Amino acid sequence: MEQLSALTMNFLDLSAEASPWLLLGLLIAGLMKAWVPSKVLSKHLGQGRLAIIKAALIGAPLPLCSCGVIPVATELRRSGASASATSSFLVATPETGIDSVSVSYALLGPVFAIYRPMAAIMSAIITGLLVATIKEEDIKSPHIHKSSKKTGCCDSKTSVKKEAVPKSETSCCASKKVTLTKTENTFVSKTKQGVYYASTKLIDDIIIWLFIGLLFASLVRTFLPEEFLLSYGSGLPAMLLMIIISIPMYICATASTPIAAGFILAGLSPGTALVFMMAGPATNISTLGVIRNEMGSAVLIRYLLGVSLCAIAFALLLDFSLSFYDININDQMQHSHELLPKWFGLSCAALIAFLSIKPLRRLLIK
Repeated sequence: MEQLSALTMNFLDLSAEASPWLLLGLLIAGLMKAWVPSKVLSKHLGQGRLAIIKAALIGAPLPLCSCGVIPVATELRRSGASASATSSFLVATPETGIDSVSVSYALLGPVFAIYRPMAAIMSAIITGLLVATIKEEDIKSPHIHKSSKKTGCCDSKTSVKKEAVPKSETSCCASKKVTLTKTENTFVSKTKQGVYYASTKLIDDIIIWLFIGLLFASLVRTFLPEEFLLSYGSGLPAMLLMIIISIPMYICATASTPIAAGFILAGLSPGTALVFMMAGPATNISTLGVIRNEMGSAVLIRYLLGVSLCAIAFALLLDFSLSFYDININDQMQHSHELLPKWFGLSCAALIAFLSIKPLRRLLIK
Protein backbone atom coordinates (compact mmCIF):
# COMPACT_ATOMS: atom_id res chain seq x y z
CA MET A 1 0.00 0.00 0.00
CA GLU A 2 2.83 2.39 0.79
CA GLN A 3 4.38 1.90 -2.65
CA LEU A 4 1.01 2.37 -4.34
CA SER A 5 0.49 5.57 -2.36
CA ALA A 6 3.97 6.77 -3.30
CA LEU A 7 3.32 5.94 -6.98
CA THR A 8 0.06 7.90 -6.90
CA MET A 9 1.71 10.90 -5.26
CA ASN A 10 4.58 10.85 -7.79
CA PHE A 11 2.10 10.66 -10.67
CA LEU A 12 0.20 13.67 -9.29
CA ASP A 13 3.46 15.58 -8.71
CA LEU A 14 4.68 14.92 -12.27
CA SER A 15 1.27 15.82 -13.69
CA ALA A 16 1.33 19.07 -11.73
CA GLU A 17 4.84 19.83 -13.06
CA ALA A 18 4.00 19.05 -16.69
CA SER A 19 0.44 20.34 -17.11
CA PRO A 20 0.95 24.14 -17.03
CA TRP A 21 3.68 23.91 -19.69
CA LEU A 22 1.63 21.41 -21.70
CA LEU A 23 -1.33 23.80 -21.76
CA LEU A 24 1.02 26.59 -22.84
CA GLY A 25 2.34 24.36 -25.63
CA LEU A 26 -1.18 23.45 -26.76
CA LEU A 27 -2.16 27.11 -26.81
CA ILE A 28 0.92 28.10 -28.84
CA ALA A 29 0.30 25.26 -31.29
CA GLY A 30 -3.35 26.19 -31.70
CA LEU A 31 -2.62 29.87 -32.28
CA MET A 32 0.16 28.93 -34.68
CA LYS A 33 -2.31 26.78 -36.63
CA ALA A 34 -4.79 29.66 -36.83
CA TRP A 35 -2.45 32.58 -37.45
CA VAL A 36 0.74 31.34 -39.11
CA PRO A 37 0.29 30.27 -42.76
CA SER A 38 1.72 26.85 -43.61
CA LYS A 39 3.71 28.41 -46.45
CA VAL A 40 5.69 30.54 -43.99
CA LEU A 41 6.67 27.53 -41.88
CA SER A 42 7.49 25.48 -44.96
CA LYS A 43 9.66 28.31 -46.28
CA HIS A 44 11.72 28.83 -43.13
CA LEU A 45 11.71 25.28 -41.72
CA GLY A 46 11.73 23.26 -44.91
CA GLN A 47 14.71 21.52 -46.46
CA GLY A 48 18.37 22.41 -45.93
CA ARG A 49 20.83 22.97 -43.11
CA LEU A 50 19.72 26.56 -42.59
CA ALA A 51 16.25 25.31 -41.59
CA ILE A 52 17.84 23.09 -38.92
CA ILE A 53 19.77 26.04 -37.47
CA LYS A 54 16.66 28.26 -37.57
CA ALA A 55 14.60 25.61 -35.75
CA ALA A 56 17.24 25.32 -33.01
CA LEU A 57 17.47 29.10 -32.53
CA ILE A 58 13.67 29.51 -32.54
CA GLY A 59 13.13 26.70 -30.06
CA ALA A 60 15.93 27.49 -27.61
CA PRO A 61 14.36 30.54 -25.87
CA LEU A 62 10.79 29.14 -25.72
CA PRO A 63 9.66 28.28 -22.15
CA LEU A 64 8.27 24.84 -23.08
CA CYS A 65 8.97 21.52 -21.36
CA SER A 66 9.37 18.10 -22.95
CA CYS A 67 5.59 17.60 -22.95
CA GLY A 68 4.65 21.16 -23.87
CA VAL A 69 6.86 21.05 -26.96
CA ILE A 70 5.05 17.98 -28.36
CA PRO A 71 1.93 19.76 -29.69
CA VAL A 72 3.99 22.64 -31.08
CA ALA A 73 6.42 20.34 -32.89
CA THR A 74 3.52 18.20 -34.16
CA GLU A 75 1.89 21.25 -35.70
CA LEU A 76 5.21 22.38 -37.19
CA ARG A 77 5.60 19.00 -38.88
CA ARG A 78 2.03 18.93 -40.15
CA SER A 79 2.42 22.47 -41.49
CA GLY A 80 5.31 21.47 -43.74
CA ALA A 81 8.47 21.64 -41.62
CA SER A 82 11.07 19.03 -42.55
CA ALA A 83 11.76 16.08 -40.25
CA SER A 84 15.28 17.36 -39.59
CA ALA A 85 14.08 20.85 -38.61
CA THR A 86 11.30 19.37 -36.46
CA SER A 87 13.85 17.15 -34.70
CA SER A 88 16.13 20.12 -34.11
CA PHE A 89 13.21 22.05 -32.60
CA LEU A 90 12.28 19.05 -30.41
CA VAL A 91 15.79 18.96 -28.93
CA ALA A 92 16.49 22.68 -28.47
CA THR A 93 13.14 23.70 -27.00
CA PRO A 94 12.89 21.41 -23.92
CA GLU A 95 16.64 21.29 -23.21
CA THR A 96 16.84 25.01 -22.54
CA GLY A 97 14.74 28.17 -22.36
CA ILE A 98 14.69 31.63 -20.87
CA ASP A 99 13.22 30.26 -17.64
CA SER A 100 15.71 27.37 -17.30
CA VAL A 101 18.69 29.64 -18.02
CA SER A 102 17.68 31.96 -15.18
CA VAL A 103 17.17 29.01 -12.83
CA SER A 104 20.52 27.54 -13.90
CA TYR A 105 22.24 30.82 -13.05
CA ALA A 106 20.52 30.95 -9.65
CA LEU A 107 21.23 27.32 -8.67
CA LEU A 108 24.37 26.31 -10.56
CA GLY A 109 26.16 29.57 -11.29
CA PRO A 110 27.24 31.46 -14.43
CA VAL A 111 29.20 28.58 -16.00
CA PHE A 112 26.13 26.37 -16.32
CA ALA A 113 23.95 29.34 -17.33
CA ILE A 114 26.20 29.92 -20.36
CA TYR A 115 27.32 26.38 -21.17
CA ARG A 116 23.90 24.71 -20.95
CA PRO A 117 22.06 26.70 -23.69
CA MET A 118 25.11 26.54 -25.98
CA ALA A 119 25.25 22.75 -25.58
CA ALA A 120 21.50 22.50 -26.18
CA ILE A 121 21.63 24.49 -29.43
CA MET A 122 24.62 22.55 -30.74
CA SER A 123 22.97 19.25 -29.75
CA ALA A 124 19.82 20.26 -31.63
CA ILE A 125 21.74 21.15 -34.79
CA ILE A 126 23.78 17.93 -34.72
CA THR A 127 20.66 15.82 -34.16
CA GLY A 128 18.92 17.62 -37.02
CA LEU A 129 21.87 16.93 -39.32
CA LEU A 130 21.73 13.24 -38.37
CA VAL A 131 18.03 13.09 -39.25
CA ALA A 132 18.78 14.93 -42.51
CA THR A 133 20.74 11.87 -43.69
CA ILE A 134 17.32 10.35 -44.47
CA LYS A 135 15.63 11.61 -47.63
CA GLU A 136 12.47 13.55 -46.81
CA GLU A 137 10.38 11.52 -49.27
CA ASP A 138 11.36 8.32 -47.39
CA ILE A 139 10.10 9.64 -44.05
CA LYS A 140 6.72 8.61 -42.76
CA SER A 141 4.34 11.58 -42.89
CA PRO A 142 0.82 10.26 -42.24
CA HIS A 143 -0.72 13.53 -41.08
CA ILE A 144 0.54 15.92 -43.77
CA HIS A 145 -2.41 16.67 -46.01
CA LYS A 146 -1.83 16.62 -49.71
CA SER A 147 -2.97 19.60 -51.72
CA SER A 148 -4.05 17.44 -54.62
CA LYS A 149 -7.09 16.17 -52.73
CA LYS A 150 -10.30 17.23 -54.45
CA THR A 151 -13.25 18.69 -52.58
CA GLY A 152 -16.86 18.86 -53.67
CA CYS A 153 -19.26 21.71 -53.22
CA CYS A 154 -20.94 19.80 -50.39
CA ASP A 155 -17.78 18.97 -48.44
CA SER A 156 -17.67 20.13 -44.86
CA LYS A 157 -14.43 22.05 -45.49
CA THR A 158 -14.20 23.72 -48.88
CA SER A 159 -11.32 25.98 -49.85
CA VAL A 160 -12.49 28.98 -51.92
CA LYS A 161 -10.35 31.76 -53.31
CA LYS A 162 -11.16 35.03 -51.61
CA GLU A 163 -11.19 37.11 -54.78
CA ALA A 164 -13.75 34.82 -56.39
CA VAL A 165 -16.29 35.02 -53.53
CA PRO A 166 -18.85 37.81 -53.48
CA LYS A 167 -20.10 39.21 -50.21
CA SER A 168 -23.31 37.18 -50.38
CA GLU A 169 -23.71 33.82 -52.04
CA THR A 170 -26.01 30.80 -51.89
CA SER A 171 -24.46 27.43 -51.07
CA CYS A 172 -25.31 24.46 -53.29
CA CYS A 173 -25.90 22.39 -50.15
CA ALA A 174 -28.39 24.69 -48.43
CA SER A 175 -31.12 27.13 -49.20
CA LYS A 176 -29.88 29.67 -46.67
CA LYS A 177 -27.62 32.47 -47.83
CA VAL A 178 -24.03 32.34 -46.67
CA THR A 179 -22.94 35.88 -45.86
CA LEU A 180 -19.25 36.58 -45.52
CA THR A 181 -18.56 39.39 -43.09
CA LYS A 182 -15.36 41.02 -42.01
CA THR A 183 -15.74 39.65 -38.47
CA GLU A 184 -14.97 36.11 -39.70
CA ASN A 185 -11.32 37.06 -40.07
CA THR A 186 -11.02 39.09 -36.91
CA PHE A 187 -8.55 38.48 -34.14
CA VAL A 188 -11.19 36.97 -31.87
CA SER A 189 -12.48 34.60 -34.55
CA LYS A 190 -9.05 33.23 -35.46
CA THR A 191 -8.03 32.93 -31.82
CA LYS A 192 -11.17 30.89 -31.08
CA GLN A 193 -10.36 28.60 -34.01
CA GLY A 194 -6.85 28.04 -32.65
CA VAL A 195 -8.04 27.33 -29.09
CA TYR A 196 -10.70 24.93 -30.42
CA TYR A 197 -8.14 23.04 -32.49
CA ALA A 198 -5.74 22.77 -29.54
CA SER A 199 -8.40 21.58 -27.10
CA THR A 200 -9.89 18.95 -29.42
CA LYS A 201 -7.89 17.50 -32.32
CA LEU A 202 -4.40 18.20 -30.96
CA ILE A 203 -5.01 16.98 -27.43
CA ASP A 204 -6.62 13.79 -28.79
CA ASP A 205 -3.45 13.06 -30.78
CA ILE A 206 -1.05 13.24 -27.82
CA ILE A 207 -3.02 12.31 -24.70
CA ILE A 208 -2.36 8.53 -24.82
CA TRP A 209 1.42 8.92 -25.13
CA LEU A 210 1.37 11.67 -22.52
CA PHE A 211 -0.36 9.39 -20.02
CA ILE A 212 2.02 6.48 -20.74
CA GLY A 213 5.04 8.79 -20.35
CA LEU A 214 3.90 10.24 -17.02
CA LEU A 215 3.05 6.77 -15.68
CA PHE A 216 6.45 5.39 -16.67
CA ALA A 217 8.24 8.39 -15.15
CA SER A 218 6.26 7.86 -11.94
CA LEU A 219 7.38 4.21 -11.81
CA VAL A 220 11.03 5.27 -12.27
CA ARG A 221 10.79 7.93 -9.58
CA THR A 222 9.06 5.53 -7.16
CA PHE A 223 11.13 2.37 -7.54
CA LEU A 224 14.59 3.70 -8.53
CA PRO A 225 16.28 5.20 -5.46
CA GLU A 226 18.49 8.26 -5.81
CA GLU A 227 21.34 6.41 -4.07
CA PHE A 228 21.49 4.02 -7.03
CA LEU A 229 22.70 6.85 -9.25
CA LEU A 230 25.12 8.31 -6.73
CA SER A 231 26.81 4.92 -6.17
CA TYR A 232 28.23 5.06 -9.71
CA GLY A 233 30.08 8.33 -9.09
CA SER A 234 31.38 10.04 -12.24
CA GLY A 235 32.96 9.32 -15.60
CA LEU A 236 31.72 7.60 -18.74
CA PRO A 237 29.99 4.61 -16.98
CA ALA A 238 27.96 7.01 -14.82
CA MET A 239 27.04 9.09 -17.89
CA LEU A 240 25.91 6.02 -19.83
CA LEU A 241 23.78 4.94 -16.88
CA MET A 242 22.31 8.44 -16.67
CA ILE A 243 21.42 8.26 -20.38
CA ILE A 244 19.58 4.96 -19.91
CA ILE A 245 17.60 6.37 -16.98
CA SER A 246 16.93 9.80 -18.50
CA ILE A 247 15.67 8.73 -21.95
CA PRO A 248 12.30 7.26 -20.87
CA MET A 249 11.85 9.65 -17.96
CA TYR A 250 9.78 12.85 -17.98
CA ILE A 251 11.52 15.94 -16.60
CA CYS A 252 11.41 19.51 -17.87
CA ALA A 253 14.52 21.69 -18.20
CA THR A 254 13.57 23.99 -15.34
CA ALA A 255 12.55 21.20 -12.96
CA SER A 256 15.68 19.18 -13.80
CA THR A 257 17.94 21.99 -12.55
CA PRO A 258 17.35 21.62 -8.78
CA ILE A 259 17.57 17.82 -9.14
CA ALA A 260 20.91 18.17 -10.95
CA ALA A 261 22.06 20.55 -8.23
CA GLY A 262 21.24 17.87 -5.66
CA PHE A 263 23.23 15.30 -7.66
CA ILE A 264 26.28 17.59 -7.73
CA LEU A 265 26.07 18.33 -4.01
CA ALA A 266 25.80 14.59 -3.36
CA GLY A 267 29.01 13.89 -5.26
CA LEU A 268 28.15 13.45 -8.95
CA SER A 269 30.36 15.33 -11.42
CA PRO A 270 28.88 18.42 -13.14
CA GLY A 271 29.22 16.62 -16.48
CA THR A 272 27.11 13.65 -15.31
CA ALA A 273 24.48 16.09 -14.01
CA LEU A 274 24.55 17.83 -17.42
CA VAL A 275 23.72 14.51 -19.13
CA PHE A 276 20.60 14.35 -16.97
CA MET A 277 19.68 17.95 -17.84
CA MET A 278 20.13 17.36 -21.59
CA ALA A 279 18.82 13.83 -22.16
CA GLY A 280 15.99 14.03 -19.62
CA PRO A 281 14.07 16.99 -21.10
CA ALA A 282 14.77 16.07 -24.75
CA THR A 283 13.48 12.51 -24.43
CA ASN A 284 10.65 10.70 -22.69
CA ILE A 285 8.16 8.00 -23.62
CA SER A 286 5.61 10.59 -24.80
CA THR A 287 8.07 12.40 -27.09
CA LEU A 288 9.49 9.18 -28.51
CA GLY A 289 6.02 7.85 -29.25
CA VAL A 290 4.99 11.01 -31.07
CA ILE A 291 8.23 11.06 -33.11
CA ARG A 292 7.67 7.47 -34.22
CA ASN A 293 4.03 8.18 -35.03
CA GLU A 294 4.70 11.39 -36.98
CA MET A 295 8.05 10.62 -38.66
CA GLY A 296 8.79 6.90 -38.35
CA SER A 297 11.32 4.62 -36.68
CA ALA A 298 14.32 5.71 -38.78
CA VAL A 299 13.99 9.30 -37.53
CA LEU A 300 13.47 8.07 -33.97
CA ILE A 301 16.71 6.06 -34.01
CA ARG A 302 18.74 9.04 -35.29
CA TYR A 303 17.03 11.34 -32.81
CA LEU A 304 18.00 9.12 -29.85
CA LEU A 305 21.53 8.68 -31.21
CA GLY A 306 22.02 12.43 -31.64
CA VAL A 307 20.69 13.33 -28.19
CA SER A 308 22.71 10.60 -26.42
CA LEU A 309 26.03 11.21 -28.16
CA CYS A 310 25.79 14.99 -27.78
CA ALA A 311 24.86 14.76 -24.08
CA ILE A 312 27.88 12.55 -23.32
CA ALA A 313 30.27 14.55 -25.52
CA PHE A 314 29.34 17.93 -24.00
CA ALA A 315 29.39 16.39 -20.51
CA LEU A 316 32.93 15.06 -20.95
CA LEU A 317 34.00 18.44 -22.35
CA LEU A 318 32.47 20.23 -19.34
CA ASP A 319 34.23 18.01 -16.78
CA PHE A 320 37.55 18.40 -18.62
CA SER A 321 37.19 22.20 -18.85
CA LEU A 322 36.27 22.59 -15.19
CA SER A 323 39.25 20.47 -14.19
CA PHE A 324 41.61 22.26 -16.57
CA TYR A 325 40.61 25.75 -15.39
CA ASP A 326 40.19 24.61 -11.74
CA ILE A 327 36.57 25.84 -11.46
CA ASN A 328 34.49 24.59 -8.51
CA ILE A 329 30.78 24.49 -9.38
CA ASN A 330 29.80 23.78 -5.76
CA ASP A 331 30.98 27.23 -4.73
CA GLN A 332 28.51 28.84 -7.17
CA MET A 333 25.40 26.93 -6.10
CA GLN A 334 22.52 28.26 -4.01
CA HIS A 335 19.24 26.96 -2.67
CA SER A 336 16.25 26.27 -4.93
CA HIS A 337 12.66 27.48 -4.69
CA GLU A 338 9.33 26.20 -5.98
CA LEU A 339 8.62 27.68 -9.41
CA LEU A 340 4.85 27.18 -9.70
CA PRO A 341 2.41 26.40 -6.87
CA LYS A 342 1.22 22.80 -6.84
CA TRP A 343 -2.47 23.76 -6.75
CA PHE A 344 -2.04 25.58 -10.06
CA GLY A 345 -0.35 22.57 -11.67
CA LEU A 346 -3.05 20.19 -10.44
CA SER A 347 -5.76 22.55 -11.76
CA CYS A 348 -4.10 22.48 -15.19
CA ALA A 349 -3.88 18.68 -15.01
CA ALA A 350 -7.61 18.49 -14.18
CA LEU A 351 -8.41 20.71 -17.17
CA ILE A 352 -6.35 18.50 -19.51
CA ALA A 353 -8.08 15.38 -18.15
CA PHE A 354 -11.46 17.02 -18.71
CA LEU A 355 -10.62 17.99 -22.30
CA SER A 356 -9.29 14.50 -23.09
CA ILE A 357 -12.63 12.84 -22.20
CA LYS A 358 -14.80 13.50 -25.25
CA PRO A 359 -18.26 13.08 -23.66
CA LEU A 360 -17.36 15.60 -20.95
CA ARG A 361 -15.63 17.91 -23.43
CA ARG A 362 -18.73 18.10 -25.61
CA LEU A 363 -20.66 19.60 -22.68
CA LEU A 364 -18.33 22.62 -22.78
CA ILE A 365 -17.13 22.75 -26.39
CA LYS A 366 -19.49 22.33 -29.31
